Amino acid sequence: MSPRPRSTREPIADRMYNVLLQQLFQGERVAGSPLNIGALSRELDVSQTPLREALARLEHTGLVQREALKGYRVADALSAREVGKLFDARLVLEPALTLEAGLRTTPEFLDTLREAVEELDASAAGADTGPEGFQHYWTSDDAFHRLIATQSDNAFLEQAFLSLGGHMHRFRLFTKRGHTGAAHAVEEHRAICDALERRQAERASELMRRHLSNAKARILDAKGAVRTA
Repeated sequence: MSPRPRSTREPIADRMYNVLLQQLFQGERVAGSPLNIGALSRELDVSQTPLREALARLEHTGLVQREALKGYRVADALSAREVGKLFDARLVLEPALTLEAGLRTTPEFLDTLREAVEELDASAAGADTGPEGFQHYWTSDDAFHRLIATQSDNAFLEQAFLSLGGHMHRFRLFTKRGHTGAAHAVEEHRAICDALERRQAERASELMRRHLSNAKARILDAKGAVRTA
């Protein structure tokens, strides 16, 4: 008896996850707005069970929050103080990750990292023009930093970095478009990559520190980019 072919249909919960995620990217659901499961079920014409699963997954990204007796809602935007603290945490972790990655570079890692820089460069022109361009830019940026974290070969540092992922999602998604500083970021990423290719681990670590410090200053100095309280 021949085995049954695997179904290629996307599970409904996965589809709802992607639908809601795209609505967040498109700005259709703003920070702090409620996500009533009954209303969503009627709006999207699906049962509540896959919606609950999709919302639980989104909760892990940090983009959705669940409150006891109230249900789900879109997470609040980070305040300027919270953004500053988030970058302070990254400043502790990522220079150390970059140093560790720089001590154990491989040709494969460097090739992949260079591709990530070029992808970021390709996304920069559209970073502040609309939701799709903005999403392309921040996913490219995220890929670069994750590659370095993985290459560090320090599971404890990497896990600490990954634990900030949900907060970074909130920061990127709810920061006002027009304040990415994309052109500056591309050059800073390229400089880090160049140093790693030259096996200059300490130099790359310092460049990562400068990049994050510059990114923090750019976003906090941009009037109206993040909420003040």
